[in-house]
Amino acid sequence: MIHIPKSEYSRRRKALMAQMVPNSIAILPAAAVAIRNRDVEHVYRQDSDFQYLSGFPEPQAVIVLMPGREHGEYVLFCRERNAERELWDGLRAGQEGAIRDFGADDAFPITDIDDILPGLIEGRDRVYSAMGSNPEFDRHLMDWINVIRSKAHLGAQPPNEFVALDHLLHDMRLYKSAAEVKVMREAARISAQAHIRAMQASRAGLHEFSLEAELDYEFRKGGAKMPAYGSIVASGRNSCILHYQQNDAVLKDGDLVLIDAGCEIDCYASDITRTWPVNGKYSPEQKAIYELVLAAQEAAFAEIAPDKHWNQAHEATVRVITAGLVKLGLLQGDVDELIAREAHKAFYMHRAGHWLGMDVHDVGEYKVGGEWRVLEVGMALTVEPGIYIAPDNQNVAKKWRGIGVRIEDDVVVTKTGCEILSHGVPKTVAEIEALMAAARTRAA
Repeated sequence: MIHIPKSEYSRRRKALMAQMVPNSIAILPAAAVAIRNRDVEHVYRQDSDFQYLSGFPEPQAVIVLMPGREHGEYVLFCRERNAERELWDGLRAGQEGAIRDFGADDAFPITDIDDILPGLIEGRDRVYSAMGSNPEFDRHLMDWINVIRSKAHLGAQPPNEFVALDHLLHDMRLYKSAAEVKVMREAARISAQAHIRAMQASRAGLHEFSLEAELDYEFRKGGAKMPAYGSIVASGRNSCILHYQQNDAVLKDGDLVLIDAGCEIDCYASDITRTWPVNGKYSPEQKAIYELVLAAQEAAFAEIAPDKHWNQAHEATVRVITAGLVKLGLLQGDVDELIAREAHKAFYMHRAGHWLGMDVHDVGEYKVGGEWRVLEVGMALTVEPGIYIAPDNQNVAKKWRGIGVRIEDDVVVTKTGCEILSHGVPKTVAEIEALMAAARTRAA
């Protein structure tokens, strides 16, 4: 399996500490365990920021970074080894493992944090933390600060400045290293295979969840522990619901099915959408809308390169889709005028993409100083134009109604343009129809 190397976590911690002001401390908690129902827990998934800095996969842990600390700059609080609990819940790293396997300079039991952490904070001028994202931990942090304040008359020095860690950390996460791109490429490869498998299995009479099962099988077979987000398998009129997740309708002959799904590898997401005919053959109207969305996506790829700004790809999709809808008779008027009044939003109501990384809608500002962010090498994003013609849209001919098409790929900005990470899944009408025809021939 492809993973982020341990050396990279160390490099990230050093890079973050280099940006922190002198005599400061950064404190970050692991994700809490989430209860699914009663005493059953959701599958655990580490907080992305915590994972980014540590690679440490356990709950009940806290990272402390202290630039310039003589006895080691990286302190990790985590659970102690416990033979009885490990019998029930699995092995723990413990303090020895935190140092040996995860690069901590010092490690302490999480149960001792109330006694130890105030002493580490004391005398530091500034505290960086993920303020607001974990209210319970924010309260603990203020309790520790108040312990120091209560001893001010004895000479204890509480910090006088609190700063959100997000700004520094999320800007770092926006630029993907070679190791990160390698992991994201693998996630996209597995997800591409899953989409191919779903295309091959598609036929009338199955349920949407039948195709979701094919996706899940391929994800797990490829080594992914879980999808990166709730898979969307939307057939017929459901394809016009952007975040549809019931996935329980019957697939009908003559309908399209839109699948938006991707797996996660080592906490890095992929995010792919394909739209194909349940029966393997696009109708003339489905084909016209599909090829318009595909042309819009190709136009967007051409606008993704260093020194181009974030919104250029979106603007390119709007122009292609608006002009195409006019040509098909779904919009009437002058293209420039229609763009100016955002007429496309009746059919294309979302943006052309989003940042991609450890979170499927990844962190990072889209604007800097009020201006669209300029793209740079290593930034990863999705490109996902779509057209959705509502089933009850009385402004268009009946033959168009209920057609929803989205095509989405994952790209990373390179020196000369962009690399399409998810290129492994067919995309043209001819490719998709050929793949599905071959699968039906084999099945027969």
